[in-house]
This record gives sequence, structure tokens and C-alpha cells, in this order.
Amino acid sequence: MRDFDWYSRGQEEEFGEALHQRTEELYRVPDSIPDENGVIECPVLPLRDLVVFPHMISPIFIERESSLAAIEEAQLLDQTVIALTQRDPEVDDPNPEDLWPIGVEMAVGRLLEMPDGSSSALVQGRRRVQVVEFTQLHPFMKARARVIDESREVDRQTDATMRTVLELFKKCVELNRSLPEEAYLYALNIAEPGWLADMVVTTIAPSVKERLEFLMTVDPLVRLNKVVSLLAREADVLELEDKIHSRAQSEVDRSQREYYLREQMKAIQSELGEGDLWTQEIEDLKARIEATDLPPEARERALKEVERLSQMTPMSPEVGILRSYIDWILDLPWTQQTEDNLDVKHAAEILEREHYGLPKAKERILEYIAVRNLKPKRMRQPILCFVGPPGTGKTSLGQSIANALGRKFVRLSLGGVRDEAEIRGHRRTYIGALPGRILQTMKRAGTVNPLFMLDEIDKLGTDFRGDPAAALLEVLDPEQNYAFSDHYLEIPYDLSKVLFITTANYTGTIPPALLDRMEVIEFPGYIEEEKLEIAQRFLIPRQLEENGLEGTQIRFTPSALTKIIREYTYEAGVRNLEREIGRICRKIARAKAEGKRHPTLVTPNLVEKYLGPPQFYNLEAERKNEVGVATAVAWTEYGGEIMPVEVLLMEGKGNLQITGQVGSVMQESAQAALSYLRSRAEDFNLKMSLFEKVDIHIHIPEGSVPKDGPSAGVTICTALVSAFTGREVLKDVGMTGEITLRGRILPVGGIREKVLAAHRAGLKTVVLPKRNMKDLIDVPKKARDELKIVPVEEMDQVLQVALSTAPPKRKHLRLLKRLMEEDQEEKSEEETTARRTYTRRKVQSTVTQPGA
Repeated sequence: MRDFDWYSRGQEEEFGEALHQRTEELYRVPDSIPDENGVIECPVLPLRDLVVFPHMISPIFIERESSLAAIEEAQLLDQTVIALTQRDPEVDDPNPEDLWPIGVEMAVGRLLEMPDGSSSALVQGRRRVQVVEFTQLHPFMKARARVIDESREVDRQTDATMRTVLELFKKCVELNRSLPEEAYLYALNIAEPGWLADMVVTTIAPSVKERLEFLMTVDPLVRLNKVVSLLAREADVLELEDKIHSRAQSEVDRSQREYYLREQMKAIQSELGEGDLWTQEIEDLKARIEATDLPPEARERALKEVERLSQMTPMSPEVGILRSYIDWILDLPWTQQTEDNLDVKHAAEILEREHYGLPKAKERILEYIAVRNLKPKRMRQPILCFVGPPGTGKTSLGQSIANALGRKFVRLSLGGVRDEAEIRGHRRTYIGALPGRILQTMKRAGTVNPLFMLDEIDKLGTDFRGDPAAALLEVLDPEQNYAFSDHYLEIPYDLSKVLFITTANYTGTIPPALLDRMEVIEFPGYIEEEKLEIAQRFLIPRQLEENGLEGTQIRFTPSALTKIIREYTYEAGVRNLEREIGRICRKIARAKAEGKRHPTLVTPNLVEKYLGPPQFYNLEAERKNEVGVATAVAWTEYGGEIMPVEVLLMEGKGNLQITGQVGSVMQESAQAALSYLRSRAEDFNLKMSLFEKVDIHIHIPEGSVPKDGPSAGVTICTALVSAFTGREVLKDVGMTGEITLRGRILPVGGIREKVLAAHRAGLKTVVLPKRNMKDLIDVPKKARDELKIVPVEEMDQVLQVALSTAPPKRKHLRLLKRLMEEDQEEKSEEETTARRTYTRRKVQSTVTQPGA
């Protein structure tokens, strides 16, 4: 009924007449007459991937000899055949178990020979049948089958379902161009429900599996309900296809309309003599490329992109992307550079004038300038990393270096950067893609040899978007950065002439591979005398100028500055010091603006009047010699600090508790210190049983601040010995060092910051590991002269320096004395009990002896 492609175009009339004749032949074949049990016996025709429904006419192709013999037998006897679908279409010689049990009785028309040697024929389905038994297998199969009678009654439910089928079928015919309208008209004239269902399924042609399911469904109403589901699904798919087709067609129509309008616009511009503006813009871009001094690879890429641009229409969405890319190539500095000022004396004068102290950093920059002076063509630039607490002048020194060299200064803050694309840029496939911050900053610099400061490199983050620190490996490697590759630009860019300087507060968070590429220069915290000099030279003049007091005779006395440093700031740098000086200057500026009398000399009394009560106190004045309290000097990423360690003994069961938000390393140091004390219990006149009756609580104040590291081991051990012996720890002694189980003192880090912190806090003596004495070379001479620095190798040496020689405090020994007396009484009672038990057993053994 559907696709008959056996004839060539132009032979419709002949085919129509031949088809009519062959259909008439099918109708003349009578149905097989069933016996009294409703069973017919016919040849069996196995079908591959084909399902024939009753009343339907369909072409079939015959390739097997057995199938051809079955058809010839049926035609010879003017008989129908039973069509059974194979379970597996790949089986060439099917057996009865390879066939589905329900099939269709059908009439087979005249056989036609095909060009490939096979035969074809038209078949018409008659009735559903179910195989009862096979009566013959060779040379072809023959079977007895029971005719399945279908109900032809149309009740209200069946009628409603048939109408639903017709409505959905009409919708499918309207949406599917391959379905003829005659199919719907044919369906309208079918009155039997089963016939209607079979006709719709044959027309829609679902998968073989679904057609088999319909064939096996005997009840017409059930079959109609399944047809409703099939048609609804088919209608949804056809509606979606129609929407897609309509949308695609509208896009094509719009593009054609835009093209037509553009052509009209070109014609109008040509008539008005305005010329083609788009062509003129392309020519201007080519002229800019020719006038710009670009490397060969960049020039070739720019011209290639301009050529692509010229082939596009101005309204194309890709025009903006290509234009931005070309502009970036033209705006980046490729060869423009400034000439370095290589006068070493001039550079030294600028650095000394703008910064006080920092000898290591200044010396390294002057060495660089001197080498460049002797070898101007030296291409390799140093990668410096300034490491130190906040406010020590790292960023401002970079600006001074740029001034000394005569280079442009650009700064890029890396704090909080978590996306690798921030460094390398985005691919041009992304909407709104841009180069990374490195090339953006180079464009802002305008030269290929600026001083490029990467600020806060230790604050880089890492997440699912990549590791920006890994992207910096190429930027900060002199062996690679001459051909830096940005994802957006995709052209090698030369960064070898850039002088990179990075800053960090702490190197612990910088990946080792990145840290290895940089030359680390440490910026230590300032001592009090350095802060006084910096305030007089730089901070006070700047704050006077910023607050409108320049030209006045306002001065700060040294004692006033010392009071601000000691009682209102506590830092390694000078940022808070400048902030407090600014507060005083603003109050004076307000009085001057209001026409009131204002002071010209800032004294300590005036400092307290303007700044309020002191925020920090002299630790030496508020502390005293105490039992169980020792002072450690610690190092943080913001400089050195002093850290008291407290030990308290309580009656208990030998537990050790350490508080103050300490890390695992410090907890292990406390365990090691306690083990050392227990191993030396006899030397300190302590009994081992005492440790089982005392709970030890070690506390590090400022509990909200995390603390960790092994350098507090010496301090914890000193506080423990003091608590158990009752000897006071001297208040003006600070100490650091790692302790072993045998009492040896191992070296630690951050010696310069720790010594400066002790000096700042007013301590008099600092106990250091002997192997750390070499690190004192970095400590300012004034701090070394005013502090008594004691090198130690054993814990006994620390105790000699840190513990007071005065007699032990009795009130601190009451608990220990009582516990030891109780322990002695318990031992005496145990000895008495043991002696009595022994005597009793001796007497009993004597009485029981023979002859007693």
C-alpha cells in the first residue's frame, strides 16, 4: 500500500494498471476452510524483519528456496499461506522454535523475477492465526493453525477510542509529509476496530518489535489503546520536528533578508559617493599593522585575522571578537622600551633618600645596576622576592628602584587570585575573553622593560579553575619567559626584558618550584631606633603635607615618638606608626582650621591627650618573677612576638593538657619536655610516683591565635621544671629552641625576628641554640649590644640562666610536699602490712611441720 519503488519515474500509468491486475489476483485467492475445530492447514512462510497485518497488502521478497517452494505449492493448490515472523532475523534456516507462534494467514500473488536473482510478490493479510502444530518440515514447513476470531462489535468505549485514533492519525498525516492524505480517508471508511488499528500501525510503520506486539494483541480494544499511545508519541515527535524546521527556515529567511538589505545599502552608498565604509576600515587596519613594529609571527597573525575580517559582513557577531583581538596585538608593546639609567651613585642616592635601612635589598639592586653597566647586553633579569612583615617598605622600595633605573613601574596584586586564566587569559572561544593580567599590565606599562611588581604572591589560591602559581612558573623563569604564551593571544610574547619583583609576608605558602625561581631578600622588622629615624625622615613630613600642615613649625619630640612606638603600636613595620602620627596631625589641623590655638611641639603628654589611654604597656614593668611562667620568643609571618608559657599543677591522675589553640608539633614538644623532666626526676629531688598523682595543664595565652612549631620546647621545659621545683623564672629572660628527649637544644628559624621582638619587649637576656649564633649577623648592632645573648647546647645551661637562684617558693611546693608525704605514708602502710603477712605465713608453716 505504501512505498512501491519497483518502477521508474514516467511509468506511473503502466504500473497502476499492473498493480490493479495483481491486486485482483490476490482477491481471487480464497481463504482456507477450517475444520470443525476452526483449524486450517497451510504452508508456512518465515519472514525476516517483516510483519503483515490482516486486510493489508504489502510487497515481500523471497530469497530462500524453501519459501519459494511453499509459495509455489500454495499457488498450485489455489491456497493461502501462514506468515510467521522469525525471532532472530539472522537465522537462515529457521526451525519451528525460531518462529513466533502467532502469525497471519495471507494470500500470495504472482511471483516476479528481480534483477538480483530473487523473487518478489504482493501479499494480502487475511486473518490472525495461532500455530497448533507443524505437520511438515521439508522441503518446506507446513503447519496447522487455529483461526483467531476478533470481536467486531462497537460499543461506546470502542467508538470513543476509534474517534481518538482517527483524530490523532489525522494530526500525524498533516505533520508528516511522507504519509498520503488518502490514508486518512481510507481509515475513515473502516468500521471494524481491529481493522482500523492494524491499518494505522501499518501506515505509521513503527519498529518490528512494536509491530510484533500489536500483532500478538488479539483484543481489538486493547490494540486500539496501544495505537492511541503510539500516535500520541508520534505526534509529539512530529510537532517538535516541525518547530525545529520552522525555526531553521526563519533563520535562513532572516539571513537572506539581511544580505539583500546590505547589498541595497552598498548600492546606495555607491550612488551617494560615500564608498564602502567597511572596506575603508579594513584598509585602515592593514595600514596600522604596516606602521607598527611587530615581530614577524605577530605581523603574520594580525594580517591573517584582518583577511578573515574582510571576508565577513559588518553585522556578523564574530566581527567584534576579531577586531578586539587585532587591537590587542597592535596595542601591546613589542619593541618600545625605556633606556636604563646605569649610574650606580645616582641609584644609591635615590635609594638612601627614599628609604632608611634595608641594606640587603639596596645592595642587591646596586649590584644589578653595576653588572648591567659593565655588560649592557646582558639579557637575563633577576627575579627578586621581597619577604617580610607588613609595613616594612617592600612595595615602596620597588617604586624607588624603578625611579633609580628610569623604568616604568607597574604593579599587579595577586592576593585572592584563584583562577589560572587570570594569569594566562581565556581562550578566544569564550564570550568576553581577554588576555591575562600579565599582558594587560604590560599594555598599561607601554614598554617591554618595565619594573613589574607582583604583590602578595604568597596569597595566591587554588581551586577547580586551576593553579595560578603553576601559571607563574613560566612568567618568572628567565629560561622560558622570552616566549610567554597567553591563551588569548596565542603568540609568543617576550618578557625577558622585564625586571620582576615579587613581595610576600611568608614563604611557607609559596610552592617550592615557584620559590626556587626567585631570589629571596628578607625584609626584617624595624627596631625602635630605626622607627624613630623613619618617622623623622619620612612619616612626619608626609603626614604634615597630607593634612595641610606643610610649612608649619610643628615638630615631634623623640620622647613623644618613643611613647607612640611603645604604647600605641606593636608591629614589625611602620604602617600603624604612620597612622597614629596622622591622627595627631589631623587633630592639630582641625584646631588650626577652626582658628584655635594649636601646639607646634608634640610632647608625650600631648600624645596621650590626642590618642587616649595607651594601648600597649611595657611588659617588663607589668611582669615579675613567677613560678611556672616562662617567656618564649616566637616568629610569625608579621614579625617577631614574645609568648608567655604557663604551667599549673593540680592533684589528679597524671594527665597532661595543653591549651591555647596549639598545633600537633607544639603538643609533641610538650610531651618531649615532660619526658625529659621525668627522666631527670632524681636530679630535681622528685619521686616518680609524684607524676602519677599530678595533672599538668600547659597554657599558651591568646588562645584564639593558632600556634605551632618546635621552638617552644625549651620554654615549656623551663616552665615545667619551675612548677615542679618551685624556683622562679626570671622575668627578663626570653628563650627559643627545640628540645630532645635527652635535653639537647636544636636550632630553629626566625632568629633575627625573635631577637628584635625580645629587644622591642624590653627583655634583657635571650637564650638561643648555639648553632643559631651564626644568624646574629643579621641582627642590628644596637640590639646585640643591649641584649645578653646566651648560646646553649643542653637544657641544664638554660635552667642555669632562666631560673632564679633564690630559695624555692614554699606555697608552690605545698601540693607536691603533701602528695609526697601521702605517698610515703602509703608505702609505710604497705610495708607494715607486708611484714605482718609474712610473719603470719611463717608461723603457719612452722605449726604444720611434722613433729612440731
